[in-house]
Amino acid sequence: MSESLKPPYLQMDETRGDFQVWIVDGIYIRGHMDEEFTNFGQHYRFPYIPEKEFWIDRQAEHDERLFFIEHLLVEYDLMAKGATYADAITQADLVERRERRRSGDVRKVTHQGQVLPEAGAVHERLWKKLENGVSIWIVNGRLVRSVFDIDYTAGGHDHVYEFIPEGEVWIDDAIEEQERGYVLLHELHERNRMATGLPYSQAHAESSRLEFRCRHHPDELHDALAAEGWA
Repeated sequence: MSESLKPPYLQMDETRGDFQVWIVDGIYIRGHMDEEFTNFGQHYRFPYIPEKEFWIDRQAEHDERLFFIEHLLVEYDLMAKGATYADAITQADLVERRERRRSGDVRKVTHQGQVLPEAGAVHERLWKKLENGVSIWIVNGRLVRSVFDIDYTAGGHDHVYEFIPEGEVWIDDAIEEQERGYVLLHELHERNRMATGLPYSQAHAESSRLEFRCRHHPDELHDALAAEGWA
């Protein structure tokens, strides 16, 4: 890598054995390379990532880097040996979940004697309440992943996640402000389409196409959000 780093590289964070851990610009990746890139990745999941490199998205809020590295070490090793992604992520999630438990995150949202954690405990702030009654919340993404769903990424809503209360859309606070509108558009469109009976797989694919278009044509974002009830 030359001294003048090129997108999406931001900085080399550390090395783990033969691996270089890079902090990367997730906004650039999702806008120019792959709209499905999430919080982190490795070569066998995302072939455009060089071998022996782990990419971790720059995060706006809570540091989860160590959790992600432990996950990637397992996922890469298993897939390099021929495991499917589905099998590899299952095993990697077990390791990541163990580290998250050790961190004490679960205790932050679960009180003694409480059977289930309280969804409201991960709310950071109400972004907006729409005219149709849907509430858009910025949530603590680290706690959502540690307590509810380790694979939660970017955003979600009540038609997909059983732990999200009815009438709520959640936006991960790890998503930087300049990118939140695109994630919001995806979630609102997906939720509206699922409310008409469209299966998640189709609604998600349709929403991803819409999100990707607006990332390339940001002048269309305002009108697209208005069409989904954001006013």
